[in-house]
Amino acid sequence: MKATIWHNPNCGTSRKTLAILENLSQVEVTVIEYLKDPPTAEKLAQLYRDAGLTPNDALRKRGTDAEERGLPDADAETVLAAMATDPILIERPLVETEKGVRLCRPQDRVLEIL
Repeated sequence: MKATIWHNPNCGTSRKTLAILENLSQVEVTVIEYLKDPPTAEKLAQLYRDAGLTPNDALRKRGTDAEERGLPDADAETVLAAMATDPILIERPLVETEKGVRLCRPQDRVLEIL
């Protein structure tokens, strides 16, 4: 099975999720450090749709200026555009497999799509 993780190595939950994936021999992991290589707004829209989330559900508020920018109350297109240009606004980690997408908070949510 293949899994792609949108990863922030400075995030403990992201590191723990990646460790779960790497410890499973049947999983081939692709790691994307999304702060260095941010997904497009279109890719984010697809990931959130597949995860059953809205962009507002997946907006990182803690440690960002999302509140000051009015993003929690903004429309989905505005939130996606902000995430694509300022990826610190993306809540992490996101994991995609052939079985679906999960925002892995807590990290054990990754097991739902393996």
